[in-house]
Amino acid sequence: MAVSKEISEFVDEVWPSVKKDIAALVAVDSVEDLAAAAPGAPWGPGPRAAMDEALDQARRHGLETCDIDGRIAYADLPGTGDGVLATIAHVDVVPAGPGWDSNPFELRERDGYLVGRGVVDDKGPFVLTLWAAEYFRRAGRPLPRTLRCIVGANEETGMKDVAAYLEREGEPWFLFTPDAEFCVGCGEKGHLTATFLSGPVAGAPLVSVSGGTVANAVPGTATAVVEAQAASLPVADGIEVRDLGGGLAELSATGVGGHASLPDGTVNAIAVLIGYIADNGLYDARTQGGYVSFVQGLLASTDGSSVGLASADDKFGPLTMVGGVARTVDGRFTQTVDIRFPTSTTSEHLHAVLFRFAEEHGMRMSAPHVMEPSYIEPDSPQVMALVDAYEGVTGREGDAFTMGGGTYARHFANAVSFGPEGGDPAMPEWAGSMHGPNEAVSEAALREALAVYIQAIENLMAL
Repeated sequence: MAVSKEISEFVDEVWPSVKKDIAALVAVDSVEDLAAAAPGAPWGPGPRAAMDEALDQARRHGLETCDIDGRIAYADLPGTGDGVLATIAHVDVVPAGPGWDSNPFELRERDGYLVGRGVVDDKGPFVLTLWAAEYFRRAGRPLPRTLRCIVGANEETGMKDVAAYLEREGEPWFLFTPDAEFCVGCGEKGHLTATFLSGPVAGAPLVSVSGGTVANAVPGTATAVVEAQAASLPVADGIEVRDLGGGLAELSATGVGGHASLPDGTVNAIAVLIGYIADNGLYDARTQGGYVSFVQGLLASTDGSSVGLASADDKFGPLTMVGGVARTVDGRFTQTVDIRFPTSTTSEHLHAVLFRFAEEHGMRMSAPHVMEPSYIEPDSPQVMALVDAYEGVTGREGDAFTMGGGTYARHFANAVSFGPEGGDPAMPEWAGSMHGPNEAVSEAALREALAVYIQAIENLMAL
Protein backbone atom coordinates (compact mmCIF):
# COMPACT_ATOMS: atom_id res chain seq x y z
CA MET A 1 0.00 0.00 0.00
CA ALA A 2 1.63 3.23 -1.13
CA VAL A 3 0.62 6.57 0.31
CA SER A 4 -2.73 7.61 -1.14
CA LYS A 5 -3.02 10.39 -3.68
CA GLU A 6 -5.21 12.37 -1.24
CA ILE A 7 -2.67 12.19 1.58
CA SER A 8 0.26 12.96 -0.71
CA GLU A 9 -1.44 16.01 -2.20
CA PHE A 10 -2.46 17.23 1.26
CA VAL A 11 1.13 17.03 2.57
CA ASP A 12 2.45 18.89 -0.48
CA GLU A 13 -0.16 21.60 -0.13
CA VAL A 14 0.22 22.31 3.58
CA TRP A 15 3.96 21.80 4.04
CA PRO A 16 4.95 25.50 3.91
CA SER A 17 2.39 26.16 6.66
CA VAL A 18 3.68 23.19 8.68
CA LYS A 19 7.19 24.67 8.66
CA LYS A 20 5.84 28.06 9.66
CA ASP A 21 4.10 26.52 12.66
CA ILE A 22 7.21 24.61 13.68
CA ALA A 23 9.21 27.83 13.49
CA ALA A 24 6.70 29.60 15.73
CA LEU A 25 7.08 26.94 18.43
CA VAL A 26 10.86 26.67 18.13
CA ALA A 27 11.04 30.44 18.70
CA VAL A 28 9.75 29.94 22.26
CA ASP A 29 12.46 29.20 24.82
CA SER A 30 10.36 26.73 26.78
CA VAL A 31 12.83 25.41 29.34
CA GLU A 32 11.29 24.72 32.73
CA ASP A 33 11.76 27.54 35.27
CA LEU A 34 10.10 26.61 38.55
CA ALA A 35 11.48 29.72 40.23
CA ALA A 36 9.21 31.76 37.97
CA ALA A 37 6.18 29.48 38.25
CA ALA A 38 2.80 31.16 38.71
CA PRO A 39 -0.89 30.22 38.71
CA GLY A 40 -1.66 28.84 35.26
CA ALA A 41 2.08 28.47 34.58
CA PRO A 42 3.26 25.74 36.98
CA TRP A 43 6.33 24.90 34.88
CA GLY A 44 7.36 28.54 34.37
CA PRO A 45 6.74 31.19 31.70
CA GLY A 46 8.54 29.39 28.85
CA PRO A 47 6.43 26.20 28.84
CA ARG A 48 3.33 28.37 29.36
CA ALA A 49 4.16 30.47 26.30
CA ALA A 50 4.81 27.35 24.21
CA MET A 51 1.50 25.85 25.32
CA ASP A 52 -0.28 29.08 24.37
CA GLU A 53 1.28 28.97 20.91
CA ALA A 54 0.32 25.30 20.53
CA LEU A 55 -3.30 25.96 21.51
CA ASP A 56 -3.48 28.96 19.18
CA GLN A 57 -2.36 26.71 16.34
CA ALA A 58 -4.93 24.08 17.32
CA ARG A 59 -7.74 26.65 17.31
CA ARG A 60 -6.70 27.77 13.83
CA HIS A 61 -7.36 24.17 12.76
CA GLY A 62 -10.85 24.43 14.20
CA LEU A 63 -10.11 22.06 17.09
CA GLU A 64 -11.80 22.35 20.46
CA THR A 65 -9.19 23.14 23.11
CA CYS A 66 -8.93 22.59 26.85
CA ASP A 67 -6.25 23.95 29.18
CA ILE A 68 -5.91 22.02 32.46
CA ASP A 69 -4.56 24.73 34.78
CA GLY A 70 -1.49 25.25 32.63
CA ARG A 71 -0.18 21.80 33.54
CA ILE A 72 -1.23 20.13 30.30
CA ALA A 73 -3.73 20.82 27.53
CA TYR A 74 -5.43 19.15 24.60
CA ALA A 75 -7.26 19.84 21.35
CA ASP A 76 -10.12 17.70 20.02
CA LEU A 77 -11.64 16.81 16.71
CA PRO A 78 -14.86 15.31 18.14
CA GLY A 79 -16.02 11.89 17.02
CA THR A 80 -19.41 10.21 17.15
CA GLY A 81 -18.48 7.54 19.72
CA ASP A 82 -17.31 7.58 23.32
CA GLY A 83 -13.69 6.49 22.86
CA VAL A 84 -10.67 8.78 22.48
CA LEU A 85 -7.77 8.11 20.13
CA ALA A 86 -5.03 10.38 21.46
CA THR A 87 -1.61 11.61 20.54
CA ILE A 88 0.66 13.31 23.05
CA ALA A 89 3.71 15.42 22.31
CA HIS A 90 5.54 17.95 24.43
CA VAL A 91 6.43 21.58 23.84
CA ASP A 92 8.94 22.00 26.69
CA VAL A 93 12.62 21.57 25.80
CA VAL A 94 15.97 20.98 27.45
CA PRO A 95 18.35 23.96 27.76
CA ALA A 96 20.11 24.89 24.54
CA GLY A 97 23.58 24.47 26.01
CA PRO A 98 26.79 25.45 24.23
CA GLY A 99 28.08 24.50 20.79
CA TRP A 100 25.38 25.81 18.44
CA ASP A 101 26.27 27.27 15.05
CA SER A 102 23.23 29.55 15.13
CA ASN A 103 20.46 30.82 17.40
CA PRO A 104 18.87 27.64 18.80
CA PHE A 105 15.48 29.36 19.03
CA GLU A 106 15.32 30.38 15.39
CA LEU A 107 14.36 27.69 12.89
CA ARG A 108 17.01 27.34 10.23
CA GLU A 109 17.06 25.29 7.02
CA ARG A 110 20.36 23.77 5.94
CA ASP A 111 21.15 20.96 3.50
CA GLY A 112 17.61 19.61 3.60
CA TYR A 113 17.43 19.69 7.40
CA LEU A 114 15.50 21.81 9.86
CA VAL A 115 17.62 23.04 12.77
CA GLY A 116 16.54 24.42 16.15
CA ARG A 117 15.94 23.39 19.74
CA GLY A 118 12.89 21.14 19.81
CA VAL A 119 12.65 20.67 16.05
CA VAL A 120 12.59 16.89 16.54
CA ASP A 121 12.15 16.68 20.34
CA ASP A 122 9.26 17.33 20.30
CA LYS A 123 7.83 20.53 18.82
CA GLY A 124 8.14 19.47 15.20
CA PRO A 125 6.31 16.16 15.75
CA PHE A 126 3.65 17.94 17.82
CA VAL A 127 2.89 20.24 14.90
CA LEU A 128 2.55 17.16 12.68
CA THR A 129 -0.18 15.77 14.96
CA LEU A 130 -2.19 18.97 14.55
CA TRP A 131 -1.87 18.86 10.77
CA ALA A 132 -2.89 15.19 10.78
CA ALA A 133 -6.04 16.27 12.61
CA GLU A 134 -6.50 18.99 9.99
CA TYR A 135 -6.54 16.32 7.27
CA PHE A 136 -9.51 14.61 8.89
CA ARG A 137 -11.26 17.90 9.61
CA ARG A 138 -11.08 18.80 5.93
CA ALA A 139 -12.24 15.35 4.89
CA GLY A 140 -15.47 15.95 6.78
CA ARG A 141 -16.11 12.27 7.44
CA PRO A 142 -17.58 11.38 10.86
CA LEU A 143 -14.94 9.76 13.07
CA PRO A 144 -16.00 6.84 15.28
CA ARG A 145 -13.82 8.17 18.08
CA THR A 146 -12.65 11.60 19.15
CA LEU A 147 -9.19 12.44 17.84
CA ARG A 148 -7.30 14.24 20.61
CA CYS A 149 -3.93 16.00 20.39
CA ILE A 150 -2.53 16.34 23.93
CA VAL A 151 -0.04 19.15 24.59
CA GLY A 152 2.51 18.17 27.24
CA ALA A 153 4.65 20.79 28.95
CA ASN A 154 6.73 18.88 31.52
CA GLU A 155 8.16 15.91 29.66
CA GLU A 156 11.84 16.78 29.97
CA THR A 157 11.81 17.19 33.74
CA GLY A 158 9.60 14.45 35.08
CA MET A 159 6.31 14.12 33.11
CA LYS A 160 4.42 15.37 36.14
CA ASP A 161 1.86 16.91 33.77
CA VAL A 162 0.32 13.53 32.90
CA ALA A 163 -1.26 13.07 36.33
CA ALA A 164 -3.37 16.20 35.82
CA TYR A 165 -4.65 14.85 32.51
CA LEU A 166 -5.49 11.37 33.81
CA GLU A 167 -7.19 12.75 36.90
CA ARG A 168 -9.50 14.87 34.76
CA GLU A 169 -10.00 12.79 31.62
CA GLY A 170 -9.09 9.21 32.43
CA GLU A 171 -7.44 6.75 30.07
CA PRO A 172 -7.84 7.11 26.30
CA TRP A 173 -8.87 4.11 24.18
CA PHE A 174 -5.37 4.20 22.68
CA LEU A 175 -2.53 6.71 22.55
CA PHE A 176 0.71 7.15 20.68
CA THR A 177 3.44 9.69 21.19
CA PRO A 178 5.63 10.88 18.30
CA ASP A 179 8.51 11.44 20.75
CA ALA A 180 10.57 8.45 19.62
CA GLU A 181 11.82 6.51 16.61
CA PHE A 182 9.81 4.62 14.02
CA CYS A 183 8.53 2.00 13.89
CA VAL A 184 6.61 1.25 17.14
CA GLY A 185 8.07 1.44 20.64
CA CYS A 186 5.98 -1.10 22.54
CA GLY A 187 8.12 -1.22 25.67
CA GLU A 188 10.29 1.09 27.76
CA LYS A 189 12.95 0.25 30.30
CA GLY A 190 12.50 1.16 33.91
CA HIS A 191 13.99 4.50 34.90
CA LEU A 192 15.76 5.43 38.13
CA THR A 193 17.25 8.85 38.84
CA ALA A 194 18.95 10.15 41.96
CA THR A 195 21.41 12.77 43.18
CA PHE A 196 24.49 12.19 45.33
CA LEU A 197 25.88 14.78 47.75
CA SER A 198 29.33 15.00 49.30
CA GLY A 199 30.20 16.47 52.66
CA PRO A 200 31.33 20.13 52.88
CA VAL A 201 34.67 19.34 51.25
CA ALA A 202 34.82 21.75 48.29
CA GLY A 203 37.83 24.01 48.67
CA ALA A 204 41.57 23.63 48.34
CA PRO A 205 42.75 22.31 45.99
CA LEU A 206 39.52 21.23 44.20
CA VAL A 207 37.45 24.39 44.49
CA SER A 208 34.46 23.64 42.28
CA VAL A 209 33.08 21.28 39.63
CA SER A 210 30.28 21.97 37.16
CA GLY A 211 29.11 19.90 34.21
CA GLY A 212 26.03 19.09 32.18
CA THR A 213 22.67 20.81 31.93
CA VAL A 214 20.08 18.06 32.48
CA ALA A 215 20.22 14.69 34.20
CA ASN A 216 18.89 12.77 31.18
CA ALA A 217 21.74 13.68 28.85
CA VAL A 218 25.41 12.74 28.63
CA PRO A 219 27.26 16.05 29.22
CA GLY A 220 29.44 17.33 26.42
CA THR A 221 31.24 19.93 28.56
CA ALA A 222 32.37 20.27 32.17
CA THR A 223 34.57 22.67 34.11
CA ALA A 224 36.45 22.77 37.39
CA VAL A 225 38.41 25.38 39.30
CA VAL A 226 41.53 24.12 41.08
CA GLU A 227 44.33 25.63 43.11
CA ALA A 228 47.29 25.18 40.76
CA GLN A 229 49.65 27.08 38.50
CA ALA A 230 48.09 26.76 35.08
CA ALA A 231 51.47 26.70 33.31
CA SER A 232 52.52 23.63 35.29
CA LEU A 233 49.54 21.50 34.33
CA PRO A 234 50.13 18.89 31.60
CA VAL A 235 48.43 18.81 28.22
CA ALA A 236 45.73 16.16 27.84
CA ASP A 237 43.15 15.21 25.24
CA GLY A 238 39.81 16.88 25.85
CA ILE A 239 41.18 19.30 28.48
CA GLU A 240 41.86 23.02 28.19
CA VAL A 241 43.54 24.96 30.98
CA ARG A 242 43.03 28.67 31.66
CA ASP A 243 44.95 30.76 34.17
CA LEU A 244 42.53 32.58 36.47
CA GLY A 245 45.26 34.31 38.43
CA GLY A 246 45.80 34.18 42.17
CA GLY A 247 47.04 30.59 41.96
CA LEU A 248 43.79 29.33 40.44
CA ALA A 249 43.28 27.49 37.15
CA GLU A 250 40.12 26.60 35.26
CA LEU A 251 39.93 23.18 33.64
CA SER A 252 37.47 22.77 30.75
CA ALA A 253 36.70 19.26 29.56
CA THR A 254 35.05 18.39 26.27
CA GLY A 255 33.28 15.11 25.55
CA VAL A 256 30.61 13.88 23.17
CA GLY A 257 27.08 14.54 24.41
CA GLY A 258 23.93 12.57 23.75
CA HIS A 259 20.74 11.21 25.28
CA ALA A 260 21.08 9.23 28.50
CA SER A 261 19.18 6.27 27.05
CA LEU A 262 21.67 5.89 24.17
CA PRO A 263 25.14 6.31 25.68
CA ASP A 264 27.03 4.28 23.06
CA GLY A 265 29.38 6.59 21.20
CA THR A 266 29.20 9.33 23.83
CA VAL A 267 32.04 10.58 26.02
CA ASN A 268 31.05 11.96 29.41
CA ALA A 269 32.84 15.28 29.93
CA ILE A 270 32.49 14.99 33.72
CA ALA A 271 34.35 11.68 33.57
CA VAL A 272 37.06 13.27 31.41
CA LEU A 273 37.38 16.14 33.88
CA ILE A 274 37.48 14.05 37.07
CA GLY A 275 39.92 11.64 35.42
CA TYR A 276 42.32 14.51 34.72
CA ILE A 277 41.93 15.82 38.26
CA ALA A 278 42.66 12.36 39.68
CA ASP A 279 45.62 11.67 37.39
CA ASN A 280 47.28 14.94 38.37
CA GLY A 281 46.53 14.93 42.07
CA LEU A 282 44.42 18.10 41.93
CA TYR A 283 42.40 17.18 45.00
CA ASP A 284 42.93 16.56 48.70
CA ALA A 285 43.10 12.80 49.10
CA ARG A 286 41.88 12.92 52.70
CA THR A 287 38.87 15.22 52.34
CA GLN A 288 38.06 15.09 48.63
CA GLY A 289 39.28 11.63 47.69
CA GLY A 290 35.95 9.99 48.43
CA TYR A 291 34.11 12.27 46.04
CA VAL A 292 36.70 11.88 43.28
CA SER A 293 36.83 8.09 43.51
CA PHE A 294 33.03 7.90 43.72
CA VAL A 295 32.53 9.85 40.49
CA GLN A 296 35.29 7.91 38.76
CA GLY A 297 33.62 4.62 39.69
CA LEU A 298 30.12 5.77 38.85
CA LEU A 299 31.11 7.06 35.42
CA ALA A 300 33.64 4.37 34.51
CA SER A 301 31.00 2.44 32.58
CA THR A 302 27.67 3.10 30.91
CA ASP A 303 26.29 -0.38 31.58
CA GLY A 304 26.54 -0.21 35.37
CA SER A 305 29.32 -2.82 35.52
CA SER A 306 31.71 -0.44 37.32
CA VAL A 307 29.43 -0.46 40.37
CA GLY A 308 28.08 -4.00 40.04
CA LEU A 309 24.77 -3.19 38.35
CA ALA A 310 25.18 -4.75 34.89
CA SER A 311 22.00 -6.56 33.83
CA ALA A 312 20.17 -7.49 30.63
CA ASP A 313 17.07 -9.33 29.41
CA ASP A 314 15.61 -10.51 26.10
CA LYS A 315 12.97 -7.78 25.87
CA PHE A 316 15.03 -4.69 26.69
CA GLY A 317 18.71 -5.57 26.39
CA PRO A 318 21.32 -4.13 28.78
CA LEU A 319 20.96 -1.61 31.57
CA THR A 320 22.42 1.84 30.90
CA MET A 321 23.81 4.28 33.46
CA VAL A 322 24.82 7.92 32.94
CA GLY A 323 25.94 10.72 35.24
CA GLY A 324 24.50 13.85 33.64
CA VAL A 325 24.96 16.81 35.99
CA ALA A 326 27.71 17.81 38.43
CA ARG A 327 27.54 20.92 40.58
CA THR A 328 29.14 22.57 43.59
CA VAL A 329 26.53 23.88 46.03
CA ASP A 330 27.26 25.45 49.43
CA GLY A 331 30.67 23.86 49.60
CA ARG A 332 29.42 20.38 48.61
CA PHE A 333 29.80 18.45 45.38
CA THR A 334 26.73 16.91 43.75
CA GLN A 335 26.40 14.29 41.02
CA THR A 336 23.28 12.89 39.35
CA VAL A 337 22.71 9.41 37.97
CA ASP A 338 20.25 8.26 35.29
CA ILE A 339 19.66 4.51 34.96
CA ARG A 340 17.46 2.75 32.38
CA PHE A 341 16.91 -0.83 33.55
CA PRO A 342 15.43 -4.08 32.11
CA THR A 343 13.16 -6.57 33.85
CA SER A 344 16.13 -8.72 34.91
CA THR A 345 16.79 -6.41 37.85
CA THR A 346 14.67 -4.34 40.21
CA SER A 347 14.61 -0.73 41.31
CA GLU A 348 15.02 -1.92 44.91
CA HIS A 349 18.27 -3.71 44.02
CA LEU A 350 19.59 -0.69 42.12
CA HIS A 351 18.81 1.59 45.06
CA ALA A 352 20.50 -0.72 47.56
CA VAL A 353 23.70 -1.08 45.53
CA LEU A 354 23.97 2.65 44.77
CA PHE A 355 23.24 3.58 48.39
CA ARG A 356 26.00 1.26 49.61
CA PHE A 357 28.46 2.48 46.95
CA ALA A 358 27.80 6.10 47.91
CA GLU A 359 28.13 5.37 51.61
CA GLU A 360 31.50 3.68 51.04
CA HIS A 361 32.80 6.91 49.51
CA GLY A 362 31.36 9.32 52.05
CA MET A 363 28.50 10.40 49.77
CA ARG A 364 24.80 10.65 50.53
CA MET A 365 22.11 9.49 48.08
CA SER A 366 18.77 11.23 47.66
CA ALA A 367 15.56 9.25 47.55
CA PRO A 368 15.43 7.93 43.98
CA HIS A 369 12.69 8.71 41.50
CA VAL A 370 11.58 5.47 39.87
CA MET A 371 9.42 4.48 36.92
CA GLU A 372 9.02 0.76 36.41
CA PRO A 373 9.35 -0.90 32.97
CA SER A 374 6.28 -0.82 30.69
CA TYR A 375 5.35 -3.22 27.90
CA ILE A 376 2.53 -3.85 25.40
CA GLU A 377 2.37 -7.02 23.30
CA PRO A 378 3.77 -6.28 19.82
CA ASP A 379 1.02 -8.26 18.08
CA SER A 380 -1.86 -6.20 19.50
CA PRO A 381 -4.28 -4.79 16.87
CA GLN A 382 -3.30 -1.19 17.60
CA VAL A 383 0.43 -1.88 17.26
CA MET A 384 -0.14 -3.77 14.02
CA ALA A 385 -2.24 -0.86 12.68
CA LEU A 386 0.71 1.47 13.21
CA VAL A 387 3.21 -0.94 11.68
CA ASP A 388 0.95 -1.36 8.63
CA ALA A 389 0.70 2.42 8.23
CA TYR A 390 4.45 2.87 8.44
CA GLU A 391 5.22 0.08 5.99
CA GLY A 392 2.49 1.16 3.59
CA VAL A 393 3.60 4.79 3.42
CA THR A 394 7.38 4.32 3.49
CA GLY A 395 7.79 0.99 1.71
CA ARG A 396 10.23 -0.01 4.46
CA GLU A 397 9.87 -2.91 6.84
CA GLY A 398 8.72 -1.93 10.32
CA ASP A 399 8.42 -3.76 13.59
CA ALA A 400 7.79 -3.22 17.26
CA PHE A 401 10.75 -2.65 19.55
CA THR A 402 11.66 -1.79 23.11
CA MET A 403 13.90 1.07 24.20
CA GLY A 404 15.66 2.78 27.08
CA GLY A 405 14.18 6.20 26.51
CA GLY A 406 11.27 7.19 28.69
CA THR A 407 8.29 8.65 26.86
CA TYR A 408 4.79 9.65 27.84
CA ALA A 409 3.59 6.25 26.66
CA ARG A 410 4.70 4.55 29.88
CA HIS A 411 2.18 6.60 31.89
CA PHE A 412 -0.86 5.30 29.99
CA ALA A 413 -2.46 1.86 30.10
CA ASN A 414 -2.62 1.35 26.32
CA ALA A 415 0.03 3.45 24.61
CA VAL A 416 3.15 3.25 22.44
CA SER A 417 5.75 5.57 20.95
CA PHE A 418 5.80 6.15 17.19
CA GLY A 419 7.97 8.93 15.83
CA PRO A 420 10.66 10.33 13.54
CA GLU A 421 13.55 10.77 15.98
CA GLY A 422 16.92 9.25 15.11
CA GLY A 423 17.69 6.51 12.64
CA ASP A 424 19.07 8.84 9.94
CA PRO A 425 22.27 7.36 8.46
CA ALA A 426 22.58 10.29 6.04
CA MET A 427 22.70 12.96 8.75
CA PRO A 428 25.61 15.31 8.02
CA GLU A 429 28.43 15.79 10.53
CA TRP A 430 27.34 19.29 11.51
CA ALA A 431 23.82 18.14 12.43
CA GLY A 432 23.11 17.33 16.06
CA SER A 433 20.74 14.96 17.80
CA MET A 434 18.00 15.80 20.27
CA HIS A 435 19.33 17.35 23.50
CA GLY A 436 22.57 18.27 21.75
CA PRO A 437 23.75 21.39 19.92
CA ASN A 438 22.50 21.93 16.35
CA GLU A 439 19.48 19.68 16.95
CA ALA A 440 18.35 18.78 13.44
CA VAL A 441 15.90 16.60 11.55
CA SER A 442 15.54 15.79 7.89
CA GLU A 443 12.73 17.80 6.34
CA ALA A 444 11.92 14.83 4.11
CA ALA A 445 11.60 12.63 7.22
CA LEU A 446 9.09 15.02 8.78
CA ARG A 447 7.06 15.18 5.57
CA GLU A 448 6.98 11.41 5.45
CA ALA A 449 6.03 11.25 9.14
CA LEU A 450 3.01 13.45 8.54
CA ALA A 451 1.76 11.03 5.88
CA VAL A 452 2.45 8.10 8.21
CA TYR A 453 0.44 9.70 11.02
CA ILE A 454 -2.54 10.36 8.78
CA GLN A 455 -2.56 6.77 7.57
CA ALA A 456 -2.02 5.47 11.12
CA ILE A 457 -5.01 7.41 12.43
CA GLU A 458 -7.07 6.12 9.50
CA ASN A 459 -6.10 2.55 10.41
CA LEU A 460 -6.77 3.00 14.12
CA MET A 461 -10.15 4.60 13.53
CA ALA A 462 -11.12 1.51 11.52
CA LEU A 463 -10.51 -0.90 14.41
